[in-house]
Amino acid sequence: MMNTPRTPTALAHALLQARHSGELLDADDWADVVRTPADAQAVQAAMAPALGWRVAGSQQGPGRVPGYWKSGAPRRDAPLTHAPLPEEGVWASPSVAGGAPLHLRGIEAEIALRLGRDVTAEMAAALQPGEGLELIDGITAAIEVVDTRWRQHLKAPPLLLAADGLCHGALVLGPWQDASRLLPRESPRDWSAQVCRLRVGAAPLQAFTGTHPLGDPLWLLAGWLQELVRRYGSVPAGTVVTTGTWNGLAFAQAGDLVVAELDGIAEARLQL
Repeated sequence: MMNTPRTPTALAHALLQARHSGELLDADDWADVVRTPADAQAVQAAMAPALGWRVAGSQQGPGRVPGYWKSGAPRRDAPLTHAPLPEEGVWASPSVAGGAPLHLRGIEAEIALRLGRDVTAEMAAALQPGEGLELIDGITAAIEVVDTRWRQHLKAPPLLLAADGLCHGALVLGPWQDASRLLPRESPRDWSAQVCRLRVGAAPLQAFTGTHPLGDPLWLLAGWLQELVRRYGSVPAGTVVTTGTWNGLAFAQAGDLVVAELDGIAEARLQL
């Protein structure tokens, strides 16, 4: 490490290499590189060319707007955080993790939403928290595998965890369902009654009711879209966002079958 330049770009390259090799980085070696949320975003931006993404801040140019995102907050009065997800780690259910290098195998059962139309900066600016349902054409259950490229795992500094894609390992998406049918505008869904069922390996089935941290997974749409238009100018139809965990964080082991079901919506399965 002594001869390695410690810059956001160097950290981006090291994280990309670690994502493929399974090697873990020492957070102590990089703590002085990421001191602010802007530094963490700079690391994400430096990954863009290698992942085929447009560099954040350029509304035109080579690459595409990342098609998959995670977004969320622990409560409504906390800042939302957002991270693009590498497409190679987004899998359709049922899926087998295979040789993907995973260390923690943290499990979050989530709801994913898909945009049904392009979103302009003007459209995003007009949204208030909880609004934007009319922009969504698909909804499904999802399993996010929480993982990290840091030797200290989740005890690494929060800004380093943010730079590392907010601890993203992989994402499994269930079959897409028609949002207009499951989320009718004339009859809002009662998210406080929404049941999430999660089974991890041989552990007992767990059920969670109304446990989304924001109370409503649609709550973050406005903030997420406003952040994306700030970075890219507009957001294309088909872009997908996961919206936060219903179960907190569970841990799985290699060989476990993980099943997440959001009652009345969809189911996702992952064989680790």
